[in-house]
Amino acid sequence: MPAVFDLGKLLMPENHAGPDPGSWTAFRQEMPIVKRWAYFDHAAIGPLPQSAVDAIGRWATQACDEGDVHWPAWQKQINELRHLAARLINSGEDEICIIPNTTAGINLVANGIHWQTGDNIVTAAGEFPTNLYPWLNLQRLGVETRMVPRVNGRVCLDQIAAACDQRTRLVSLSWVTYDTGFRIDVRRAAQIAHRAGAWFLLDAIQGLGVFPLDARETEIDFLAADGHKWLLGPEGAGVFYIRGDLLDQMIHHNIGWRSVKHEWDFSRVELDWKPGAVRFEGGTSNTPGSIGLLASLQVLERFGLAYDRSPIADRVLECADRLAERLRQRGCIVERAAQRENRSGIVSFQVPGQDADLVRDHLMNDGVVLSCRNQRLRAAVHAYNDENDIDRLIGSIDRLLSVGCT
Repeated sequence: MPAVFDLGKLLMPENHAGPDPGSWTAFRQEMPIVKRWAYFDHAAIGPLPQSAVDAIGRWATQACDEGDVHWPAWQKQINELRHLAARLINSGEDEICIIPNTTAGINLVANGIHWQTGDNIVTAAGEFPTNLYPWLNLQRLGVETRMVPRVNGRVCLDQIAAACDQRTRLVSLSWVTYDTGFRIDVRRAAQIAHRAGAWFLLDAIQGLGVFPLDARETEIDFLAADGHKWLLGPEGAGVFYIRGDLLDQMIHHNIGWRSVKHEWDFSRVELDWKPGAVRFEGGTSNTPGSIGLLASLQVLERFGLAYDRSPIADRVLECADRLAERLRQRGCIVERAAQRENRSGIVSFQVPGQDADLVRDHLMNDGVVLSCRNQRLRAAVHAYNDENDIDRLIGSIDRLLSVGCT
């Protein structure tokens, strides 16, 4: 008899300091997309909460009607975004800068390390290309990229450790793999890198916004994540973390007028760096994107996301497990980690005898949105999804199986 989940309610931890939503209806009411779609594509692009839409709309109206009059207030919001991002991962605000995308953050590291011929980077095969191409580009400097094969779609940290040697300068891994949804033990991965005398970079885009992350406790050195997936922000605004004591060890890139302490004294040309990671922002910010991301993070924090706990994660795993179970009941081939600590909101599956792209089109016609990755369907569940959304997806699969798909 399959377990029954009450997806309408999830009790918050007793020590939860923020408002207890009691049910996830309030979160769902923040998401206008539910009026039309059963949306399971957060691993691609997350929809905006109404709060983010309103914040961006206010900026657009002000920019239209009054030009730069409100610029100081906009900058205050961007500063607040850095502060909130730091609070959510338990880092210093001076260790956070706003970046346009994950690629920009990874390239800050790729171009910032003093590489020597014979150095190597250890990563996993099957990583999203953003976490491969910057390393492969270092071949011109004589730097080797070691891609450790995955085992049945899973990253084996023992094999990552075995691939490291005395010339390993960096281990770079995704928190959650983009296709199968396998989630690594971040602290152990960082320890593996450090035991080899290397640094650890976390591509956090598929986990940040759902799972708690303590930058201090995990001892990560770098983190990059765009905000447009599980953080529910607009495209083009994300966060980069660099451990404070590494700032002055890096070659500086993306340098501009805002990188120095005297940013408003344009006649003084002197490389007097700002003391924190903000020096890497260089020039003008993506103001509407940053303001929208701030509003989205505030929503997530309101529903319990913090560096040391996340009722959102419990909710997401519960919903995703329920979806996986119901898909299996219909004969679908589901790829999902056996251990809860390695699972995420991503449910990768195949409908036997059916072309994944055609199944996706069929689901779209029924108002269900998900993606195809590597010949598999990928449903990505967030905390505002509910049993009605799951019923809609499963009902569409049932209709497909009853009539076939050509």
